[in-house]
Amino acid sequence: MKRIHVAAAVIRSVDGQILLAKRSDDKHQGGLWEFPGGKVEAGETVQAALARELEEELGIRPSVARPLIQIRHDYPDKQVLLDVWDVCAYTGEPHGAEGQPLAWVSPRQLDDYAFPAANKPIVMAARLPDRYLITPQDLTPSELLSGVRQALANGIRLIQLRAPGMFDAQYRDLAIDIQGLCAGKAQLMLKGPLEWLGDFPAAGWHLTAEQLRKYVEHGRPFPSSRLLAASCHSVEELQLATRMGVDFVTVSPVQATQTHPDAVPLGWPQVAGWLQGFNQPAYVLGGVGPDDLEQARQAGAQGVAGIRAFWPV
Repeated sequence: MKRIHVAAAVIRSVDGQILLAKRSDDKHQGGLWEFPGGKVEAGETVQAALARELEEELGIRPSVARPLIQIRHDYPDKQVLLDVWDVCAYTGEPHGAEGQPLAWVSPRQLDDYAFPAANKPIVMAARLPDRYLITPQDLTPSELLSGVRQALANGIRLIQLRAPGMFDAQYRDLAIDIQGLCAGKAQLMLKGPLEWLGDFPAAGWHLTAEQLRKYVEHGRPFPSSRLLAASCHSVEELQLATRMGVDFVTVSPVQATQTHPDAVPLGWPQVAGWLQGFNQPAYVLGGVGPDDLEQARQAGAQGVAGIRAFWPV
């Protein structure tokens, strides 16, 4: 069965809302909501197909578009490759040119809409930012609080509290304080024993590779309303992350780092090869920063994760 190549767009308004279209009842997966787009024709580039489809469906022309995520999904009756682009600027006024209902929704509201099964990772990618801050180790609680406060002011919206040198009670107290700082501004991801999960209901959890291996057979440890991430350093660990149903991963180390000087860098070509078969958002980590965002996207990543690169102090 030939895989159908589809170009799709996460179209954003200036105030951050996302445009959805409803599929007509007579189409495959009819009656569900989708991100606008359509089939890439033979000999057509993805960008050309996206521009053509958006003009036909919505009466707009994208002027700023970048790769967001690629998803390979097998339905019982067809196989699709969804080539999804983030469109944050366009000309024209979107309207249902083919009579289809449209809706502008906030990223948080996406969970309230029914999508085809293949679109679930797109919903996650649309909600996640392109920068993931991991806090440095060996800082005092007051230094960490000050740095997180400044990072939030700088627009960081996804933060992992990583403090391996702290004893448990100190980390837990700090997590409560930082969770308060992040409320309404950013998503906090914590690390630690899964026995702590019930104490931090507003936080997501970032599993180590060791935890991923240990708990994968038990499945996802909490509902999809909370974010679950995992650290991956091999194709095998990416497969385990898929089995566990994580929402996103970090892939590392892409390049040499001061934090882990003995780790062998993967390099961009290998990372791109790994992510080509991975259907969830992924952040590249290790010797990367804001200047590597474009290369990360071209490799198939959601964005970049970093410690020194994003720490404001």
